[in-house]
Amino acid sequence: MNAKRFRGTGVALVTPFDSEGKIDFESLRKLIEHVIAGGVEFLVALGTTAETPTLSDEEKKEVLRFVAAVNQKRLPLVCGIGGNNTREVLNQFENYPLDDVDAILSVSPYYNKPTQQGIYAHFKLLNDHAPKPIILYNVPGRTGSNMGSELTIRLAHECEQIIGIKEACGQMGQSMELVKNCPADFTILSGDDDLSMAQIACGFDGVISVAANCFTRTFTDMVRLSLNQQFVEARKLQYQLLDGIALLFAEGNPAGVKAFLNKKGICQNQFRLPVVPVSEKTAQSIHAFADLA
Repeated sequence: MNAKRFRGTGVALVTPFDSEGKIDFESLRKLIEHVIAGGVEFLVALGTTAETPTLSDEEKKEVLRFVAAVNQKRLPLVCGIGGNNTREVLNQFENYPLDDVDAILSVSPYYNKPTQQGIYAHFKLLNDHAPKPIILYNVPGRTGSNMGSELTIRLAHECEQIIGIKEACGQMGQSMELVKNCPADFTILSGDDDLSMAQIACGFDGVISVAANCFTRTFTDMVRLSLNQQFVEARKLQYQLLDGIALLFAEGNPAGVKAFLNKKGICQNQFRLPVVPVSEKTAQSIHAFADLA
């Protein structure tokens, strides 16, 4: 596979629930069609935005099968499979329905805060057994540890199945080191919606986005303009979206996203604990922005 197939905007899909807390597959279908019509270049199922830690193993497989069935290979499909138990991640590699999946998004081990060498050993073993290409995911704000640029560059050069990274460190210096020193065919994607235009200007290939669930057409247009080096036009859209992106994350992800999608009639404002709806004040601000979007 050409790693650069994952270029542009990927969307980290939410998992809609109904009032009884069950997966709302019809709303998930509506969301998939919404983002495809809005111009995303690829789909990401079972990411953090999907409230994946609250899904049972069988529910995760059901969601993945459903997304693949609705997508019908129209767009590349990425599946989130990661964790802080290396053996369990390998077990999921073997047991998840990955026939229609184009790549695996695997988050750096969280909570137990391994050393850089521990993270390297984790991903090296995943690389050796991966049934699909792997996109690393560095998100220190959630994992409690940062994958330094030296580590990512080492993995990029040494591991054939590791084809890219979703970089959400929020540090422009570290981001530029990746572009400078990773192989030319290594895909580097932003994990920070508000920084994606600036990171593309530095050489990133696109973004795996939360906001693309909501402001899909405007966001994907901004990314495409950025990739085409049309930054005057891209800036107008970036600044148009900036307040909305901040609102989506004001009280955690995906609480803000579902408040927006509920306002747009795409899914219910339902969650599984410990995620709860945003406050009424934030909801009003999100709804007001949604009316303008």
